[in-house]
Amino acid sequence: MAEEAVQPFRCDVPDEVIADLHDRLDRTRWPDQLPDADWDYGTELSFLRALCDHWRHDFDWRAAEARFNAFPQFMTEIDGEQVHFYHIRSPEPDAVPLIITHGYPGSVAEFLDILGPLTDPVAYGGNRRDAFHVVAPSIPGYGFSGPTRQRGFNIARAAKVNLRLMERLGYDRYIAQGGDWGSGISTAMAAMQPERLIALHLNFIVGFPADPANPLEGLTEKEKAAVAWKENYDLHEHGYRIIQSTKPQSLAYGLTDSPVGLAAWVVEKFKTWSDCGGNVETSFSKDQLLENIMLYWVTGTINSAMRLYYEGNGPGRAPSQLAKVNVPTGYAFFPAEIRPTPRAWANQIYTNIVRWTEMPKGGHFAAFEQPTAFVDELRAFVREFRSGR
Repeated sequence: MAEEAVQPFRCDVPDEVIADLHDRLDRTRWPDQLPDADWDYGTELSFLRALCDHWRHDFDWRAAEARFNAFPQFMTEIDGEQVHFYHIRSPEPDAVPLIITHGYPGSVAEFLDILGPLTDPVAYGGNRRDAFHVVAPSIPGYGFSGPTRQRGFNIARAAKVNLRLMERLGYDRYIAQGGDWGSGISTAMAAMQPERLIALHLNFIVGFPADPANPLEGLTEKEKAAVAWKENYDLHEHGYRIIQSTKPQSLAYGLTDSPVGLAAWVVEKFKTWSDCGGNVETSFSKDQLLENIMLYWVTGTINSAMRLYYEGNGPGRAPSQLAKVNVPTGYAFFPAEIRPTPRAWANQIYTNIVRWTEMPKGGHFAAFEQPTAFVDELRAFVREFRSGR
């Protein structure tokens, strides 16, 4: 593909890929599990058996493909990497351009239920003045973007890809939104080319204390409790990050070869990081979980997805202090978010926070778990910027 070319794309997985998946599911060699272990040691055995039984016998991949193909998708090449993206033009001519970026272990599957309401609010009972032209890329290395081809593809390079993509599509000014890696990518976009961004909206935000020697100074009791929770979380839940930041290749052999291994590794994060009260199916259906997992399976991208951790956090590659961001910033804090950053800490990076909303329910995969609340909050944030863009 020529560097400047943009080509239409449709999800169309060959039958033999699905047949191979079914064969592997049929031949699974299951591990043992201690009595009453529940999820303490990782993904619980009976839940995973039920999920994979549904995957083998009831999950309809062709119906999932139809959901993915319901909106226009495209492929292009930027910085030597293949980039898959949704580009949905609103029927409203004065719609605001928006680029929204997913994270790990998610994908553009997270956005399937918000693309329609964002681009055509009238069709979903909303106001035409809340319309967006939406661009939703698959981060290079994820899903249909395919595996990355070069060493060193990190958040900064992903941000440059997004900036170049919006330029290629003819958008000079736009909103950037993101969670997880998408938050870091959108933030880097704002730091690199602030003149391009009308505003920045995040559902995952980072920061650091103004005085590292006294990190809790000036925090409310609620914020202090959140910091303590985060410290405990990091102690018990960050093993995946350490592995993926140091030896992702070793892990990738098992996850690329075994669909059950891949499902176990991915679904545990959706359970732990969602506002599900211990039952992941109160936040996501089996089909939703599998649609996301399938984007990793059929493209063989779990290795390159994990490599993003290595390139950003691995040995000798610890991220430097983030640049200041002066772009108007909004933050939606969903209560089960795994990084409950105090606002005073976020202010050390984001110097122009104009909206900080505590959402009633939801977690790390906000658009996926709480699509209506996510859309409503994003619309409310952007309204004040529409007239002056």
